[in-house]
Amino acid sequence: MSFGAAGATGSSLPAGLTVDEKTPLHLHARYAGLTFCGCAHAIFLCELAHSLKCLIGSKTGARDSCTSRWHGDFCVGILGLGNLGKQLVLSLLKKTHIKPTQIKISTRTPESAEECVPAGVECFFDNRRLAAWADVLFLCCLPSHLHRVCADLRCHLPKHCLVYSFVTAVPVTSIAEHLGHNFVLKPQYQLEACHASDLWLSCSHLTAALSDPSLIEASCPLAIQGLTWVCGVLYSLLNICTSACLGSSEALSLINGILTENGTNNEPLLNAQSFIGSSSASVLDPNESFPWISLTDAQTKETPLLRFVTSSKSVQQFICAAFKTSLERTIK
Repeated sequence: MSFGAAGATGSSLPAGLTVDEKTPLHLHARYAGLTFCGCAHAIFLCELAHSLKCLIGSKTGARDSCTSRWHGDFCVGILGLGNLGKQLVLSLLKKTHIKPTQIKISTRTPESAEECVPAGVECFFDNRRLAAWADVLFLCCLPSHLHRVCADLRCHLPKHCLVYSFVTAVPVTSIAEHLGHNFVLKPQYQLEACHASDLWLSCSHLTAALSDPSLIEASCPLAIQGLTWVCGVLYSLLNICTSACLGSSEALSLINGILTENGTNNEPLLNAQSFIGSSSASVLDPNESFPWISLTDAQTKETPLLRFVTSSKSVQQFICAAFKTSLERTIK
């Protein structure tokens, strides 16, 4: 499903830096803030998707080929093992229920990964193998490597694989076009919200900082990324349900359930109209799957979900609460 009129757009890069913002201290704080927020938001996404896959597996049974792939482990692929890739794998293992065997890394130098990658995480250099295996694929490569990476992955990405791009300076539309894949999500940082230099400079050890209440509060995606990214995450969950051939009623029940897991809300946060608008929702049978949503459109055009979340303070509050819970919980 595609959406029409152009609306919200975003980029992971600031529009421009002032003279003061080019000081080494400010740039270091900006980098620390971006790294913290990038890993924190990846944790949030993976916890939601992991919970959803577990629920799908427990509720559907291996009833046909459409649902069978949702009965294994949640699989996270990381393409690139620079500083961000290293921080990401450590963060996911510390703050999510994902085990080392559920993470694989493709890097050009797998032999050097032993020193920085925890035991159980498999490293190799085969981007296509990684993409074919992963439920979520994080692109952590340099912009200069993106063309080669996209050429390597094109036509080899399963439709259900969510690609999450950390590659700077390349808009989501270009990445999707080069991959031939519209299930792509990209951070859209609003860095004016990252100007608390003293706060971000306290992130000397990222995995420890991910439990700091003040940093968790400051990194709330509604403030750092805006509503468009949040809607992209929610549409991603919807596509996962569509890929698993769930009816729209069951999909809504599962998505609302994981968002309000620790809340007291008895009313559903989201309904069919929230996601696809009143006209499409009116003809959608409860047993019929939602249409597949182009995440490229969801991040570059105004959507029914964006309008709904913008007007619903209660939904925004539950999203913030779900984000905080994903970072504050202790994983044993």
